[in-house]
Amino acid sequence: MAARSKARKRALDYLYAAEMRGESPLTRLEGAVADGEGHTNPYTDTLVRGVVDQQDRLDELLARYSRSWELSRMPAVDRNILRLGLWELLYADDVPDAVAVDEAVDLARQLSTDDSPTFINGILGALMRDRDSLTEDQPSTEE
Repeated sequence: MAARSKARKRALDYLYAAEMRGESPLTRLEGAVADGEGHTNPYTDTLVRGVVDQQDRLDELLARYSRSWELSRMPAVDRNILRLGLWELLYADDVPDAVAVDEAVDLARQLSTDDSPTFINGILGALMRDRDSLTEDQPSTEE
């Protein structure tokens, strides 16, 4: 398994575990590192922090594109895979869009239900097609 694929899986582990425990993913990440259980790939940190920093925007877009599925009704693993994949689509300039989608689908194939890869591919595929318009209507973070 490639280093970035491992980093994505580890980031998903932190996001999912934090949600299940009702804690901040950053607390989970920092606690694991402090306990010596942490990641070795800095991309894990980038992903977790990126998803946390942009979660409101990510969730708003996912809710819009998932149409009949409310985020709260999705399996937690799918919700977090979607957040990771969408974060990479919008903010990871060094990750090709198709790779971001493929990696998310692969995580779903490994860790979720039989229907999840198709569901995740559909949502992220639609977001990938609209990516340029989505980045244009983002609020600026520059001061």
